[in-house]
Amino acid sequence: MRKYLLIILLCVLVVPVVNAQCSVCTKTAAGLDDKSAKGLNGGIIYLAFIPLTIMGSLGYIWWRYNKNA
Repeated sequence: MRKYLLIILLCVLVVPVVNAQCSVCTKTAAGLDDKSAKGLNGGIIYLAFIPLTIMGSLGYIWWRYNKNA
């Protein structure tokens, strides 16, 4: 269990340093100043948070169910 908590902690710590990955976002961010580019990246993380949380929750529930079975 500690191994999974460590992985989750590392993922949470790495998320703020993630940059825009699609080419359109990269070109848009290249034309912006530093503050706006950070805002764009923050928006991307914000929009990805809910789906990733749902998938993570479902994965955890599935893991707990199979662990007890």
